[in-house]
Amino acid sequence: MNIDLTTVRFGIGAHDATDAPTGDRDMCIMEAVSFIAGEPWSDTPACASPVIAAFLRGWNDALSDADRDHLLPAAVWVPRLVGSRGTSDVEERRSYLALDWLVRVYASAWLDLVPSLQPHAAALRALPEIVDITTAKSAGCVVHAALAAAWDATGNAAWDAAWDAARAAAGDATRGAAGDATRAAARAAARAAARAAAWDAARAAAGDATRAAAGDALRPTVETLQQSALDLLDRMLACGEHRREEEK
Repeated sequence: MNIDLTTVRFGIGAHDATDAPTGDRDMCIMEAVSFIAGEPWSDTPACASPVIAAFLRGWNDALSDADRDHLLPAAVWVPRLVGSRGTSDVEERRSYLALDWLVRVYASAWLDLVPSLQPHAAALRALPEIVDITTAKSAGCVVHAALAAAWDATGNAAWDAAWDAARAAAGDATRGAAGDATRAAARAAARAAARAAAWDAARAAAGDATRAAAGDALRPTVETLQQSALDLLDRMLACGEHRREEEK
């Protein structure tokens, strides 16, 4: 399919199918993957990793146009996403990469913004890397305590997605725990570094400051998480790429 990926700018939400997209906000990143791969128009292309696709659908829509253009240039990411679907063990590994990042990087970064929650942030960062259901379950108590404290301190819904992941990490979702962790991690991690997450945390981080002032105060945290989310995306993709190289 012919389109100049260097000129593509992604839009948000679902877009109508078209045989000739312009790339000017008329496709999201995963729709672009389906188009380039020659698949039926969809934001769930069969050729792409389902864990990474879930992550990117949420992140694509949560970013501002300017941040999306900067962080997700089509020419860099679309070629790597085409054919990224991995074996079940690769997808499970990707899910735990996302869950580990959610717990030890994303959650701890927001907790650090509230002085009373900084010990919980340190406890999350000190956890061993979450690499399987055993390490996820062992992290569950620390995660649960940190998120409960955050809920009590902020009194808002900023942690809804993190609660989903915490339940999976604690083993509450016993039906196919690895699969539950995959879905929870992909959904929740996609919220990180997003404008919506920043506004959810604004009251706790900036008190009575205006929305604009709160946004300015949170911007360093958002930018740090954006860069770490890019690193996560790169590492999730590399899982499958390394496996394909080994099989050649």
